[in-house]
Amino acid sequence: MILSKWVFPVFIIFILFKLQISIGVSKDFLKIAKQDEVLDWMVGIRRKIHENPELGYEEFETSRIIRDELDKLGIVYKYPVAVTGVVGFVGSGEPPFVAVRADMDALPVQEMVEWEHKSKVPGKMHACGHDAHVTMLLGAAKILKDHDHLLKGTVVLVFQPAEEGGGGAIRVVDSGVLKNVKAIFGLHVSPGSPLGQVSSRSGILLAASGFFEAVITGKGGHAAIPQHSIDPILAASNVIVSLQHLVSREVDPLDSQVVTVAKFQGGGAFNVIPDSVTIGGTFRAFSKESFMQLKQRIEEVIIGQATVQRCNATVEFSSKEKPFYPATINDNSLHKYFQNVAGDILGPSNVKDMLPLMGSEDFSVYQEAIPGYFYFLGMKTESNKNPASAHSPFFEINEDILPFGAAMHASLVANYLIEIQDSETRLNEEHHDEL
Repeated sequence: MILSKWVFPVFIIFILFKLQISIGVSKDFLKIAKQDEVLDWMVGIRRKIHENPELGYEEFETSRIIRDELDKLGIVYKYPVAVTGVVGFVGSGEPPFVAVRADMDALPVQEMVEWEHKSKVPGKMHACGHDAHVTMLLGAAKILKDHDHLLKGTVVLVFQPAEEGGGGAIRVVDSGVLKNVKAIFGLHVSPGSPLGQVSSRSGILLAASGFFEAVITGKGGHAAIPQHSIDPILAASNVIVSLQHLVSREVDPLDSQVVTVAKFQGGGAFNVIPDSVTIGGTFRAFSKESFMQLKQRIEEVIIGQATVQRCNATVEFSSKEKPFYPATINDNSLHKYFQNVAGDILGPSNVKDMLPLMGSEDFSVYQEAIPGYFYFLGMKTESNKNPASAHSPFFEINEDILPFGAAMHASLVANYLIEIQDSETRLNEEHHDEL
């Protein structure tokens, strides 16, 4: 019983000491990432990847660059995972395991930014910052490898293919490589937020999303005698207008949903009514129930409106190539942890809460399997007051963001391993005290 009186005070001193060490390490990580040698190394990698953009499941050169750098760092990895993905391991090789993810794929966009390291592949561009995501995770890998003696467990580095509609996260989860992982972290660059500022929230962050495509078939003919035809363009126009009524007239205004028709293909001449028209788009919602209801109504409206116009319609939704993405929902227990670590590194004033967005992310797939946390990292400066948005051909990365992302990645996972160890120690001490 005498021993038990000393257990709690000693344990508190131990925790404070460990906390002081972890905070100090986090701040050192940012200083290291900002060193000219490290920053120049990251910039070189990012530009190499940017010059050679690859679409989902085609990221063979990007994957080779990643593996070459991991080899130089002495980091072991698995390849291939999910076709082109790479999964590295830093630390003891033993539990607990914590993961951090970066997406690798580019977009089918023609780059319009004129600079020395412009995309060398016509019609393809890193217009969403995934080249920076990969680079920042490699930067974190370097920092963690140099401090692997401090890691009380193993960090799993996930370089994922095919985030842009290909569902690469699904294949990574199905591979089983994350089976024993306790938590996973991910980020996305934010062109509209100040450099070094992070934004996120507890709970729902991004929407569930899906794609649809419909073929509306009528009867082609001469445009001068429309009575002899059945016009699928007119039918498709009515379909599009009616689809907009789903959100404006069938959805609770407090339950955010989106239906957007972004594809309309039909006809090739001024005086010919075509036989068919193809339309397609995306739909989004924050809850699974709202998402599935929207899906059902989209199909009913397309088929019903086509019938009114004497046409036939077939509707297809997200396929294996373009699967549905669930909502991105941040784990509540990780939110406070994220705020504390980010505040230590960037300063509390640079850690912001944000409103949910109707964008989507396949990081949500990881969150359905294990606790996960996703956040945005700003890169806007005074010299770039009106940055182009993601998916724009004028999208540009501010390379000053790279040290912040590398340090955030490294700090979140390194401190998480310390916190897991402390929690286990506390449970053991409490159990011992009870005995």
